[in-house]
Amino acid sequence: MSNCLFCEIAAGRIKAEIVHEDDAFIAFRDISPKAPSHVLVIPRRHFDGLNDLVGPDSGAVDGLLAAGVMAAHAEGLAPGGYRFVINCGDDGGQSVGHLHLHVLGGRPLAWPPG
Repeated sequence: MSNCLFCEIAAGRIKAEIVHEDDAFIAFRDISPKAPSHVLVIPRRHFDGLNDLVGPDSGAVDGLLAAGVMAAHAEGLAPGGYRFVINCGDDGGQSVGHLHLHVLGGRPLAWPPG
């Protein structure tokens, strides 16, 4: 998709600090971290958000979560724990119109988050 920041990162046209990648997903460090470890996991294929993962694309959520677990392991977060966050739409706090999973960890995380 044109003018999509995350599509540009997935295509390698914008540099990012890559944590994990495979053919379908890429995980990279957030430029404005909210925890000692804050990684974003995105599908290489453009989806506007979580609401796009219906019908034939519903299986993409499995891959997104699996890529998030791989990123958490790459960051050394698995022993202490970590949090996944997917913001959906404006009211849900989604600031980039490309589906993405936040992987947060490296310290105890409070609840409720916001």
